[in-house]
Amino acid sequence: MLSGLQHFAYCRRQWALIHIEQQWAENERTVDGQLFHKVAHNSEKTEKRGDLLITRGLMIKSSQLGLAGICDVVEFHRAEDGISLFSYEGLWKPYPVEYKKGLPKTNDADELQLCAQAMCLEEMLVCHIPSGSLFYGENRRRKTVEFTKQLRTRVYDMAVEMHDLWNKGYTPRVKPQKGCNACSLKEICTPKLSKVKEVSAYIESKLMEE
Repeated sequence: MLSGLQHFAYCRRQWALIHIEQQWAENERTVDGQLFHKVAHNSEKTEKRGDLLITRGLMIKSSQLGLAGICDVVEFHRAEDGISLFSYEGLWKPYPVEYKKGLPKTNDADELQLCAQAMCLEEMLVCHIPSGSLFYGENRRRKTVEFTKQLRTRVYDMAVEMHDLWNKGYTPRVKPQKGCNACSLKEICTPKLSKVKEVSAYIESKLMEE
């Protein structure tokens, strides 16, 4: 799932628990996020406003990345360097917009997810998409994201790593961080146990004492 890229960028273990082990738990943040996305999709699938087409809930995929998912919103702006669309005259340039419930994050997990969406659209529509936007519900503002070569490379490398862990069925060990307390999977992940010594290390230490 393309949406897993955001989980993966934030925490490899969180991604593995959700996507490999199929474990999930809700908290206030996850429920708010789901409701927020339902509102974003709660409209006609496509609407036209002059030189702008707005499509919601567009299914996308990439054979190169091995990812598939759904775009919250894809805007198509009339442009001379755009692509043709069935049932619409003229040329149109796609512009993905991803909706997020809170505020911009300190990491680039959201940017990676949006860039992956653009890469899927590029493969499907045979075009180039230079940028997109993240819309944050808390401040009601858009943040423009440029799809640089570096960001695209990170998306590709991360997709390769995700498939490798998926094929191995491997769940990485926890790396405790500040965001662990806010994670809905905290009781499943049990990050505090990472501070407990392994049995082998305990036995070895006792043998050394003797």
